[in-house]
Amino acid sequence: MSRTLVVTNDFPPRQGGIQTFVAALLATRPPGSLVVFASDHPGAAEHDARLPYPVVRAGTSMLLPTPAATRTAVGLAREHGCDTVFFGAAAPLGLMAPALRRAGVQRLVGATHGHETGWVALPGARQVVQRIAGGLDVVTYISDYTRDRLAPALAARTQLVQLSPGVDVDRFTPDADGTAVRARYGLDDAPVVVCVSRLVPRKGQDVLVEGWSQVLARHPRARLLLVGGGPLESALRRAVAARGLTGSVVLTGGVPAAELPGYYAAGDVFAMPCRTRRGGLDVEGLGMVFLEAAACGRPVVAGTSGGAPETVREGVTGHVVDPRSPAEVARVVADLLDDPARCRAMGAAGRTWVEERWSWTTIAQTFAELLDPAR
Repeated sequence: MSRTLVVTNDFPPRQGGIQTFVAALLATRPPGSLVVFASDHPGAAEHDARLPYPVVRAGTSMLLPTPAATRTAVGLAREHGCDTVFFGAAAPLGLMAPALRRAGVQRLVGATHGHETGWVALPGARQVVQRIAGGLDVVTYISDYTRDRLAPALAARTQLVQLSPGVDVDRFTPDADGTAVRARYGLDDAPVVVCVSRLVPRKGQDVLVEGWSQVLARHPRARLLLVGGGPLESALRRAVAARGLTGSVVLTGGVPAAELPGYYAAGDVFAMPCRTRRGGLDVEGLGMVFLEAAACGRPVVAGTSGGAPETVREGVTGHVVDPRSPAEVARVVADLLDDPARCRAMGAAGRTWVEERWSWTTIAQTFAELLDPAR
């Protein structure tokens, strides 16, 4: 059996979108075909003991392409007979690629996740990413948006192939039950707009709060459920209090990943008006939350940042809005709450689209072909 060494700084139990993506990709592979070299985090030993493949942890919480880490990766590739290496994030760990190729690895694949579009926009960082790409057989991208920005710098140096995150359509489903979540936060049968994401400026929770009074003017019983933790939490709580919205806006803090389907299901509409910041350096690569919400049968409202519009079929599964206009965001959200039948139709269309285009069955086939083109 062909064996793959996975070299990644982003791996559970550390939480985050890239970590979830990498772990889900590996779950699609035959267990005996994998060896993982990852950074260390609290709870790693207990987590790794449950996995069907070996995980070797570096003695650091940040795995970098140092000489010592490269020697460990080379040693693991030789020890386990790995003919393929997959870098969970190509930059900067892909700098290990030449040493691994000299050690006999036949194929090297590196993933990108969106932030690399900012790297290639900066001269010094662009040269580093170009060097990495030149050592890899394939660099993957998650959306057309990210490809369009990576290609001018990288296409002449390596093959670019789309590898987007997938949705677990058996877990994120219209049958998910939001009753317990509604009861926990006293939402009763009120119309609920939900946003699931880290609380950071790019995601646009502040825009939802700023426009929420306009939603309440049309739907006085509506509730806004902001799910997630992050550095913006204190500022959001202050903004909610200052606007007199304490009774209608709920910040849940971080929640266990296993409970997320119930949080999506607790909403009637999903909204995250993400926006690009810092001159394009802080951008939404894709936006899996929109697809998870759609898989749960909810209409979605997305901002225009990066690849986020690619997760929405405009007017069919939801709407793309100007994330810098709280008034527009509020109007679109209120319009959806006006028409429950339209919401249900959009949710059903979103579910169908996710099953056809974004399920892990489709993504797993792409990943398998990337690791072994001859299969």
